[in-house]
Amino acid sequence: MSTTPLSPAQPIQREAFDPLADPRLYEGVLSRRVLAFCVDFGIVFTLTAIASVVIFILGIVTLGLAWLLYGGVFPAMAILYSGATLGGDKAATWGMRLTGLTARMTDGAKPGFLIAAAHVVFLYVSITLLTPFILLVGLFTRRKQLLHDLVLSTVLVDRGRLEGRSY
Repeated sequence: MSTTPLSPAQPIQREAFDPLADPRLYEGVLSRRVLAFCVDFGIVFTLTAIASVVIFILGIVTLGLAWLLYGGVFPAMAILYSGATLGGDKAATWGMRLTGLTARMTDGAKPGFLIAAAHVVFLYVSITLLTPFILLVGLFTRRKQLLHDLVLSTVLVDRGRLEGRSY
Protein backbone atom coordinates (compact mmCIF):
# COMPACT_ATOMS: atom_id res chain seq x y z
CA MET A 1 0.00 0.00 0.00
CA SER A 2 1.46 3.34 -1.00
CA THR A 3 1.24 6.40 1.17
CA THR A 4 -0.03 9.62 -0.31
CA PRO A 5 -1.39 12.72 1.33
CA LEU A 6 -4.88 11.35 0.71
CA SER A 7 -4.14 7.93 2.22
CA PRO A 8 -1.51 8.28 4.96
CA ALA A 9 0.25 5.24 6.38
CA GLN A 10 -0.79 6.16 9.93
CA PRO A 11 -4.47 6.64 10.65
CA ILE A 12 -5.33 10.22 11.47
CA GLN A 13 -5.61 10.55 15.24
CA ARG A 14 -8.83 12.21 16.32
CA GLU A 15 -9.14 14.39 19.35
CA ALA A 16 -10.36 12.52 22.41
CA PHE A 17 -13.20 14.98 23.05
CA ASP A 18 -14.52 15.84 19.62
CA PRO A 19 -17.68 17.94 19.99
CA LEU A 20 -18.91 16.69 16.61
CA ALA A 21 -18.65 13.06 17.75
CA ASP A 22 -20.39 13.61 21.12
CA PRO A 23 -21.89 17.09 21.56
CA ARG A 24 -23.73 15.99 24.73
CA LEU A 25 -20.42 16.18 26.65
CA TYR A 26 -20.66 19.98 26.45
CA GLU A 27 -24.35 20.56 27.20
CA GLY A 28 -24.73 23.16 29.94
CA VAL A 29 -21.00 23.28 30.68
CA LEU A 30 -20.67 27.07 30.69
CA SER A 31 -23.51 27.71 33.13
CA ARG A 32 -22.29 24.95 35.44
CA ARG A 33 -18.76 26.39 35.29
CA VAL A 34 -20.08 29.68 36.65
CA LEU A 35 -21.74 27.94 39.60
CA ALA A 36 -18.64 25.79 40.18
CA PHE A 37 -16.47 28.91 40.19
CA CYS A 38 -18.68 30.55 42.82
CA VAL A 39 -18.52 27.47 45.06
CA ASP A 40 -14.74 27.17 44.59
CA PHE A 41 -14.21 30.87 45.25
CA GLY A 42 -16.13 30.51 48.51
CA ILE A 43 -14.00 27.53 49.51
CA VAL A 44 -10.76 29.35 48.66
CA PHE A 45 -11.99 32.42 50.55
CA THR A 46 -12.70 30.23 53.62
CA LEU A 47 -9.27 28.59 53.37
CA THR A 48 -7.73 32.05 53.07
CA ALA A 49 -9.55 33.21 56.22
CA ILE A 50 -8.26 30.20 58.15
CA ALA A 51 -4.72 30.72 56.85
CA SER A 52 -4.95 34.42 57.75
CA VAL A 53 -5.71 33.56 61.38
CA VAL A 54 -2.71 31.22 61.42
CA ILE A 55 -0.53 33.95 59.88
CA PHE A 56 -1.77 36.43 62.48
CA ILE A 57 -0.76 34.11 65.31
CA LEU A 58 2.58 33.41 63.65
CA GLY A 59 3.04 37.16 63.24
CA ILE A 60 2.74 37.65 66.96
CA VAL A 61 5.26 34.88 67.61
CA THR A 62 7.70 36.19 64.96
CA LEU A 63 7.31 39.85 66.01
CA GLY A 64 5.43 40.76 62.83
CA LEU A 65 7.68 39.01 60.32
CA ALA A 66 5.04 36.42 59.30
CA TRP A 67 2.59 39.22 58.47
CA LEU A 68 4.51 39.70 55.24
CA LEU A 69 2.78 36.54 54.03
CA TYR A 70 -0.63 38.24 53.91
CA GLY A 71 -0.09 39.52 50.36
CA GLY A 72 0.26 36.05 48.90
CA VAL A 73 -2.15 34.07 51.03
CA PHE A 74 -5.12 34.15 48.61
CA PRO A 75 -3.09 33.21 45.51
CA ALA A 76 -1.32 30.47 47.47
CA MET A 77 -4.61 29.00 48.71
CA ALA A 78 -6.12 29.16 45.21
CA ILE A 79 -3.11 27.42 43.66
CA LEU A 80 -2.92 24.74 46.34
CA TYR A 81 -6.68 24.09 46.27
CA SER A 82 -6.88 23.85 42.49
CA GLY A 83 -3.68 21.86 42.22
CA ALA A 84 -4.83 19.34 44.81
CA THR A 85 -8.41 18.94 43.58
CA LEU A 86 -8.28 19.59 39.82
CA GLY A 87 -4.95 17.79 39.61
CA GLY A 88 -6.18 14.89 41.75
CA ASP A 89 -7.80 11.55 40.92
CA LYS A 90 -11.26 12.96 40.20
CA ALA A 91 -9.85 15.80 38.04
CA ALA A 92 -12.40 18.23 39.45
CA THR A 93 -12.58 20.86 42.16
CA TRP A 94 -15.30 20.50 44.76
CA GLY A 95 -17.43 23.00 42.86
CA MET A 96 -16.99 21.02 39.65
CA ARG A 97 -17.93 17.81 41.44
CA LEU A 98 -21.05 19.49 42.79
CA THR A 99 -22.09 20.59 39.29
CA GLY A 100 -21.15 17.33 37.56
CA LEU A 101 -18.09 18.51 35.64
CA THR A 102 -14.64 17.03 35.20
CA ALA A 103 -11.49 18.30 33.51
CA ARG A 104 -9.45 16.51 30.89
CA MET A 105 -6.62 17.32 28.55
CA THR A 106 -7.70 17.32 24.90
CA ASP A 107 -5.99 13.96 24.44
CA GLY A 108 -8.12 12.43 27.21
CA ALA A 109 -5.59 12.44 30.07
CA LYS A 110 -6.36 13.93 33.48
CA PRO A 111 -4.49 17.14 34.27
CA GLY A 112 -1.73 16.89 36.85
CA PHE A 113 -0.89 19.25 39.69
CA LEU A 114 1.16 21.65 37.52
CA ILE A 115 -1.50 21.97 34.82
CA ALA A 116 -4.18 22.46 37.47
CA ALA A 117 -2.12 25.12 39.24
CA ALA A 118 -1.41 26.88 35.94
CA HIS A 119 -5.12 26.65 35.13
CA VAL A 120 -6.11 28.78 38.12
CA VAL A 121 -3.20 31.19 37.65
CA PHE A 122 -4.09 31.77 33.98
CA LEU A 123 -7.77 32.17 34.91
CA TYR A 124 -7.12 34.95 37.42
CA VAL A 125 -4.47 36.63 35.23
CA SER A 126 -6.72 36.61 32.16
CA ILE A 127 -9.69 38.00 34.11
CA THR A 128 -7.54 40.64 35.78
CA LEU A 129 -5.68 41.84 32.70
CA LEU A 130 -8.31 41.36 30.03
CA THR A 131 -11.44 42.11 32.11
CA PRO A 132 -14.16 39.56 32.85
CA PHE A 133 -15.43 39.98 29.28
CA ILE A 134 -12.72 37.50 28.28
CA LEU A 135 -15.06 34.82 29.65
CA LEU A 136 -17.27 35.39 26.60
CA VAL A 137 -14.70 33.39 24.60
CA GLY A 138 -16.52 30.27 25.83
CA LEU A 139 -19.57 31.21 23.79
CA PHE A 140 -17.60 31.02 20.55
CA THR A 141 -15.43 27.91 20.96
CA ARG A 142 -16.71 24.51 19.86
CA ARG A 143 -15.76 22.82 23.15
CA LYS A 144 -16.99 25.71 25.33
CA GLN A 145 -13.38 26.40 26.34
CA LEU A 146 -12.25 29.64 27.92
CA LEU A 147 -8.99 31.38 27.04
CA HIS A 148 -6.96 29.65 29.75
CA ASP A 149 -8.38 26.27 28.63
CA LEU A 150 -7.19 26.92 25.08
CA VAL A 151 -3.71 27.89 26.27
CA LEU A 152 -3.37 24.75 28.42
CA SER A 153 -5.23 22.34 26.09
CA THR A 154 -7.77 21.47 28.75
CA VAL A 155 -11.49 20.90 28.41
CA LEU A 156 -14.33 20.63 30.92
CA VAL A 157 -16.94 18.01 30.16
CA ASP A 158 -20.05 16.52 31.72
CA ARG A 159 -18.79 13.83 34.10
CA GLY A 160 -21.95 11.72 33.82
CA ARG A 161 -21.85 11.60 30.03
CA LEU A 162 -18.13 10.85 30.10
CA GLU A 163 -18.73 7.88 32.39
CA GLY A 164 -21.47 6.59 30.11
CA ARG A 165 -24.53 7.61 32.12
CA SER A 166 -27.43 8.94 30.10
CA TYR A 167 -30.00 11.34 31.43
